[in-house]
Amino acid sequence: MGVSETVAKPLDRLAATLGDDMAAVNTLIRDRMASRHAPRIPEVTAHLVEAGGKRLRPLLTLAAARMLGYEGPYHVHLAATVEFIHTATLLHDDVVDESSQRRGRPTANLLWDNKSSVLVGDYLFSRSFQLMVETGNLRVLDILANASATISEGEVLQLTAAQDLATDEAIYLQVVRGKTAALFSAATEVGGVIAGAPEAQVKALYAYGDALGIAFQIVDDLLDYTGTAETIGKNVGDDFRERKLTLPVIKAVAKASAEERAFWVRTIEKGDQQDGDLAQAMAIMNRHAALEAARADALDWAAKARDALAPLPDNALRGMLSDLAGFVVARVA
Repeated sequence: MGVSETVAKPLDRLAATLGDDMAAVNTLIRDRMASRHAPRIPEVTAHLVEAGGKRLRPLLTLAAARMLGYEGPYHVHLAATVEFIHTATLLHDDVVDESSQRRGRPTANLLWDNKSSVLVGDYLFSRSFQLMVETGNLRVLDILANASATISEGEVLQLTAAQDLATDEAIYLQVVRGKTAALFSAATEVGGVIAGAPEAQVKALYAYGDALGIAFQIVDDLLDYTGTAETIGKNVGDDFRERKLTLPVIKAVAKASAEERAFWVRTIEKGDQQDGDLAQAMAIMNRHAALEAARADALDWAAKARDALAPLPDNALRGMLSDLAGFVVARVA
């Protein structure tokens, strides 16, 4: 996420508390991304897996299971599964978006090629399903399989909606629930399921992950316009250059004058972008307080995530998950 040390404290605390479990997850990831016959698989995978990511999603699975008293081994399998699914989607996303930088490093498709990125992503999806099956829990398999399908559906919806000025906030939310929040909610939900938690607590974990994932993505979309390349690990303004209708732009389009709408049609729908267009886009968004409104939405979703934790055991891990919701939005708070 490219977070500063100050902002990262809640996540650091969570990582420290779950350090032994996370070490087991990392060992399992390294073991399962190996390939006797295709050495390019571990090369490509290691480039992304070991690029310094915060492992937020697997930490959510570990935290959910441990918070509910789970003492078995399979939360490690599920956390590794979640990270493999996430890594596979990143490999595919960078090909679709023709990205050249992620987490401040060249993307795998740039260092190798698109074919390698797509095929290695497919390999990681396959590995993730092997790990799911090893838990012997059919409901876990159902949740994560559905999440994988939802992620792909969200990405395809984004392809059709991203450059259509008719895309509204409801469609944006549907895209975000697919491409981002689905894996957050699955990560927390399966932690509860593997721990044998009551249904009310499993639903609470799902609601927490869903709201946290939505807040996370809104913040990511905001930082594309308001962050720096050093903190976000990619080029500022990439979403605009890639003609993506994210929440700040959608809010600005909804209030656009005829002249402003013509600007959005030219730059987003038609892709006719010129020098100075990013600055003009920023000016229009600021004129209509679109960035501030998107920020308020992110804070609202973070609050929903914290509220969702109420039915869960009141222990240190629940407190860390509550703090984590604040951490996700702290960079734009």
